[in-house]
Amino acid sequence: MRRILISDRTHPVLAEKLREAGFEVAIEPDHDYHSLLQAVQGCEGLVVRSKVIIDGAFIDRAPSLRCIGRVGAGMETIDVEYAEAHGVRCLNSPEGNRDAVGEHTVGLMLSLLNNIARADAQVRQGRWLREANRGYELGALTVGIVGFGNMGRAVAQRLLGFGCRILAYDKYLPAGYAPHNVEEVTLDELQSRADVLSFHVPLTPDTQHYLDARFIDSMAKPFFLINTSRGAVVDTEALADALADGKVRGAALDVLEYEDMTRDGLGQMPEPLQRIINCDRTVLTPHVAGWTVESKYKLAAVLADKIIDVLNDYSRK
Repeated sequence: MRRILISDRTHPVLAEKLREAGFEVAIEPDHDYHSLLQAVQGCEGLVVRSKVIIDGAFIDRAPSLRCIGRVGAGMETIDVEYAEAHGVRCLNSPEGNRDAVGEHTVGLMLSLLNNIARADAQVRQGRWLREANRGYELGALTVGIVGFGNMGRAVAQRLLGFGCRILAYDKYLPAGYAPHNVEEVTLDELQSRADVLSFHVPLTPDTQHYLDARFIDSMAKPFFLINTSRGAVVDTEALADALADGKVRGAALDVLEYEDMTRDGLGQMPEPLQRIINCDRTVLTPHVAGWTVESKYKLAAVLADKIIDVLNDYSRK
């Protein structure tokens, strides 16, 4: 029987659908790199968590592999280019948590614009500061979305009801990618008009420190920043400086540059990050934008369907 190894803690629907399709499924979520390499021998499919790096050497030593899956969107822990070049399909399931990310992103915007987190902390301390917490209406602002794939599109859909102007920039998509109520713009135009900036790009060499001091300086007016993509998309020191001088009016971050995905926590706490954490114009969440009860099921179900399609196609060749 064709074998698939699930080395992650996922919704049971993933294994259920794979078994119903005729695959033998092993669930072993606690492997490290070396034990995973041993366990995957003879498997056609592998579902791996972000805590294990799948590099070229791993691919070379797992000759039976035909596909590698991630329950989620991010693929930066897999050498996708090398794998695909050696006949191993790499699959993810952003369709499964785009709704969760869209809702969380808008929640972060509202919290930031209305000082909800700061005001909550003050009230708990017995401080009743109304004028100091006067907020901004989202409908009066222009929101720039950088990256208009599954996540960026989901955010735009949820923003429409607020009446705000929505700009989209994605250099990898052909013209005409945005719906009629979202304006496709160049990066220069987005930087000249946006009051709120929301990032929805994968972490690649091109997007590492995408938001750096130069990008911030290119923004025409002070702005609010939302990042629910990957922490290293934002240069932490540049953001800390921009918060201090007022160019960034506030930042809501679900991801941080110093997040250690192999340990599922913060790996370092350098001084610029401490400044961001101690700033009362920031809202922070622990990489949970796509982490809902509903998305846990959808992420696994979507990935199962993709794995079944790929492996069945391979067997027919």
